[in-house]
Amino acid sequence: MDSAQEDASSTDVFLVTANVGSLFEDPERLLQLWLSEFLAKIARAQPRFLALHLQEVGGKTYEKSMEYVQEFIRCLCDAPEMGDFTCVHIFMDEDFKSAEHFTALGSLYFVHKDVDSLKIWNFLTHSWEESLQDIKDKHIYSGNIETIATKEKSKFPQHFFPECKWSRKGFMRTRWEINGTVIDLVNIHLFHDASNLAACENFPSVYCKTRRRALVHTIERFHLDEQNGTVPFFLFGDFNFRCDTEGVVKELTENLTPHRVQNVKNENDKIHYRNSTGNNVLTVGKKEFSHADHQLKFKEDWLKKFDRELEPLKDVLVEYPIKFVPSYPFEEDPEMPTDYMSTRCPAWCDRILMSPQVNEIIQGDDWTYGMIGEAVCMGDHKPVYLTVRLKPNKGPANPTAISKLPEGLANLVNQALNDESLWMEQSVVDDSSASHSSAAKSRYILMKKGTTASPCKEDPDEAGALAAKSDGLDTESAMLLKETTV
Repeated sequence: MDSAQEDASSTDVFLVTANVGSLFEDPERLLQLWLSEFLAKIARAQPRFLALHLQEVGGKTYEKSMEYVQEFIRCLCDAPEMGDFTCVHIFMDEDFKSAEHFTALGSLYFVHKDVDSLKIWNFLTHSWEESLQDIKDKHIYSGNIETIATKEKSKFPQHFFPECKWSRKGFMRTRWEINGTVIDLVNIHLFHDASNLAACENFPSVYCKTRRRALVHTIERFHLDEQNGTVPFFLFGDFNFRCDTEGVVKELTENLTPHRVQNVKNENDKIHYRNSTGNNVLTVGKKEFSHADHQLKFKEDWLKKFDRELEPLKDVLVEYPIKFVPSYPFEEDPEMPTDYMSTRCPAWCDRILMSPQVNEIIQGDDWTYGMIGEAVCMGDHKPVYLTVRLKPNKGPANPTAISKLPEGLANLVNQALNDESLWMEQSVVDDSSASHSSAAKSRYILMKKGTTASPCKEDPDEAGALAAKSDGLDTESAMLLKETTV
């Protein structure tokens, strides 16, 4: 087949990743907004194969959100824009009572009636499902989907989790043969940054290392899968990739003075970075990251150089250039659709990556990598999409495992699994040491209800807290803060 024929018979593929947790926290305001914007995008693109990977389906309280999850699926499937997608396969991991298996992942696939040839892989029989009745029509799997053979799903091992607190993180994989070309589509959700203060101590942070280990573990698993073999794959989901927070803070605070404020009661530390006139320019707390020019500063080009989590994986994962603003954390208010929350440093958490072998099966110069809903509230994560054109008849019909790991991946495996410091760090993450120094000067401030702050003691040691009490100050009805100039 010459290049012109190949181009004409290529399949338009539309891949989307979306963390939808916040939709189900406020479904009455956000659900229809999200669906309307998503469906409008699909109507304009008119793909022949649509893959939608969802994370945090149902939000934090799945048992209370199940009815909205069902409504979400029904609205999506019944929408006029989806009328020509005659083949639907939906995998919704909804068994929230199973701590061992629950990932809150949803993988939804819609195939246009014009697709000539389609197969889906059976991970139990290690062969293709070729019967039309097993492939065509609507197949919606929800609840406990552990026994569904046309997907592979795994929660990450408990010892991978920061502080060994098991949460809903893992991956779900499906395999498709579309007009003779085989691809794996993998939905993934990695660990978040629990504390901004810990994240800005160094790079890579303990959270970054934990994400990398889980990601390397997943890719290694695919490469060594002898029964199902190895094929080109797209890996898209909420990677929770964060900017090099240490580098970002240094960039933003040049010529500023840090002042640590510590709440003595609950150890809720914050660091205020102030200019020469005493104005706060940047505040960093465990769950606060606020800049004086917050809504413009993080949409500028300078931030992209701190998007570094993929650097060590460049030999095993590739990505098209990012031309959109950070996808997280946006305000969840429909009146503020383009504003970032001041909880985290904005970052490109939501990504669409691929194995290097994908380049051999797609039209290399025909792609779009972007964001859905730039001007509409889509929750705290904006969906990210990639369009590509899949060449026909690129196989392999009978996938086989590789004999050994590629050198780059083998090196990453050794680094990730033998990093003893990570095993120690992940269970003892401590914010309290951030930005401390032997020359620090502290003072205690009593914040009373309905009053402005006034300094109670200027004392460089813990005696200040005791002194405040000895002066008869009512610390039960007020908040005692310790401010440290570092």
